Amino acid sequence: MNWISNYVRPKINSLFSRREVPENLWTKCPECGTMLFHRELAENLNVCTNCDHHMGITPRERFETLFDGGIFVEVAVPEPVADPLHFRDQKKYPDRMKTAQKTTGEREAMLVAQGEIARPPIVAVGQDFSFMGGSMGMYVGNAIIAAAEKAVELKLPLVLFSAAGGARMQEGILSLMQMPRTTVAIEMVREAGLPYIVVLTHPTTGGVTASYAMLGDVHIAEPNALICFAGPRVIEQTIREKLPEGFQRAEYLLDHGMLDRVTHRRDIKHELVTILRMLTGQSPAVRGDLPPPEEVVEKAEAEVTPQADAAE
Repeated sequence: MNWISNYVRPKINSLFSRREVPENLWTKCPECGTMLFHRELAENLNVCTNCDHHMGITPRERFETLFDGGIFVEVAVPEPVADPLHFRDQKKYPDRMKTAQKTTGEREAMLVAQGEIARPPIVAVGQDFSFMGGSMGMYVGNAIIAAAEKAVELKLPLVLFSAAGGARMQEGILSLMQMPRTTVAIEMVREAGLPYIVVLTHPTTGGVTASYAMLGDVHIAEPNALICFAGPRVIEQTIREKLPEGFQRAEYLLDHGMLDRVTHRRDIKHELVTILRMLTGQSPAVRGDLPPPEEVVEKAEAEVTPQADAAE
């Protein structure tokens, strides 16, 4: 044996047999550090299979598991003024929007949809934290108003999934104005006698918590979700005291009466079905009593086609 057999030949073989491995096949859990295969993580609804940590999930991914057969119809949202303040920090506001849209593949930080959940129809709103931190701007306000109006028009329950870092600073006072606007929209739903359920996910903070996220008839939270107005670090720096363990986390708020449930992501659909049927006076859901996927698809296509014909 010589250096050709021991070094050169293995080196040549490694060069020709090397395969490119995509970087997005694995995700590292931020809680326990476990490397998770992306397919297994997606099948587990973006929940760590090792420590049960709930990672972020987009509204579109959530709705595909929430609605029967993954079928839903998006509700149109009025477009606000693109850059009302001509705001610029390190980048122009329109440039930040383009970057977020390219990264997430979504138009904005909120998605409004209508569909069936264990047969009864609902209107659902989902906030996307991956889109500029789910920040509350004029579009988010318009989305909640559009969802409330659709719910009142069709007499359907409204379910909202919150995930936000607060107001969008690039829109200044206009973003703060969405707090009273959305509060009025939720009051419309309440006056119509319709259920409004909020599912708070990690994190839900700032003006979102101070408005529509805490106005529900029932509040459900995912495990260990941070729910607050000002974060724990800001509070500690202000009062100069050490905060209790788990302060402002979902379990802490449940113990202190600010939440009704802390529910695992895989059980949220069943929880919503049970609560919605109770609030609307329907009989309890029967497990397995769902239309087959083909029936759901055919019904969705039948609902969409007349709308398309009317538009033409």
